[in-house]
Amino acid sequence: MMLILLVACQGPSLSPTPVEGWRLTWADEFDAAEGEGPAEPWGFDEGATGWGNAELQSYTRDNALHNGEGQLVITAREEAVEGAAYTSARLNTKGRFSQQYGRFEARLRVPAGQGLWPAFWLLGADIDTVGWPTCGELDAMEVRGAEPETVQSAAHGLGFSGGASIYDSITLDEGSLADDFFTYAVQIDEGRVSFWFDDQRVMDLTAADLPEGSAWPFDKPMFPIVNLAVGGTFGGDPDETTVFPAELVVDHVRVYARAD
Repeated sequence: MMLILLVACQGPSLSPTPVEGWRLTWADEFDAAEGEGPAEPWGFDEGATGWGNAELQSYTRDNALHNGEGQLVITAREEAVEGAAYTSARLNTKGRFSQQYGRFEARLRVPAGQGLWPAFWLLGADIDTVGWPTCGELDAMEVRGAEPETVQSAAHGLGFSGGASIYDSITLDEGSLADDFFTYAVQIDEGRVSFWFDDQRVMDLTAADLPEGSAWPFDKPMFPIVNLAVGGTFGGDPDETTVFPAELVVDHVRVYARAD
């Protein structure tokens, strides 16, 4: 059974053409006026806590604004706020929108630069009850700014989290992910997850692939997150070559369910 949870969800009409075999359940095309922040169901994580990864930024609401061209721009800046040396933004729909099973996708242009860490990912909606990593985490896209030709996808859960996560990657034959927009997606079915970069499959995962004794945590509602971190355990900290401000540009986020 597919469960869709929509809580106080207001947003644009479902006008984009669905991916074949899927029906659109929610989308944000980021068509607001220049300078406006993201609308419901988006909310913000805020502050400078390191976020479990030794990150260096303070997340604020002011670092995610529409550009008036149908895109949301998350900007990382080198500026001191709350004891942090950098600012950026992290958006999520926790408590406002989550969905069990389906396709979650984002069309993004990532920044390049040592210490930049853009990501589009999902967490289990029960995180406040069971905690992380028991809630489950699916990383549709993570990019090390120093290696902007490679996208990594990963799955985390109890028994396969952090450095023991299950992951794979795709590297471009030429050019950089920072050169253009690409679509990053994760598709969740009962007992199976697949990760996609445009029309290329990055990785498949089933319950049988988990380490012995691990529980499959992905057969439940999950919510999307998009953020641009600075520094941390994934790609290291910025250096003298890193250019600020740096921008993660979000063209759309769309969520689908299997077509009946």
